[in-house]
Amino acid sequence: MKVMICLMFACVLTASTTWAQAPAPAAQGGQKIPLSEGLRRSYNGIKANLTEAAQKFDEAGYGYTPSPEIRGFGAQLAHVANSQFNACSAATGVANPHQGSNLEKTKTTRADIIQALADSFAFCDPAFANLTDQSAAELVKQGQNEVARGSVLANLIAHGNEEYGIMTVYIRMKGMVPPSTERGMRGRGAAPAK
Repeated sequence: MKVMICLMFACVLTASTTWAQAPAPAAQGGQKIPLSEGLRRSYNGIKANLTEAAQKFDEAGYGYTPSPEIRGFGAQLAHVANSQFNACSAATGVANPHQGSNLEKTKTTRADIIQALADSFAFCDPAFANLTDQSAAELVKQGQNEVARGSVLANLIAHGNEEYGIMTVYIRMKGMVPPSTERGMRGRGAAPAK
């Protein structure tokens, strides 16, 4: 029962991003997108957004923060990389290559942070590529708990979307357009609005 509730939560969580990223439905009946494919599409969407956002700022911009109480732009990206290494380690059972280290403290240059983010996506790619609806329901060890693999991966996507949402404020405050907005405008044949 708990597994089914986790899977239903994952479906609801990814439904909006899956719907937005799905190709236009076929003329007759639309597409049938299972949980594993919905999670994959959502992951690929946030991967594109974060990877492109990382390219928006120059070295000086990586220290930018709209307020001294919150992380700088680069630290936000390093935080995402930390979280992804942790979640995908749990989802795959593969040891976290950065266990015990805080990438926010050890990766401080633009190049190092971009590389850490890329490495975290490379570490997570197999977790999503190999995901099936059946394996999404399997329990994996996360901390002291056993959690459905799909729930762990849905939470990774949710966290990535939350952090990207925060970063869009940083991007907008610097007079730039977030990557997701740029792609959306290009898809409609319009120039991105500022």
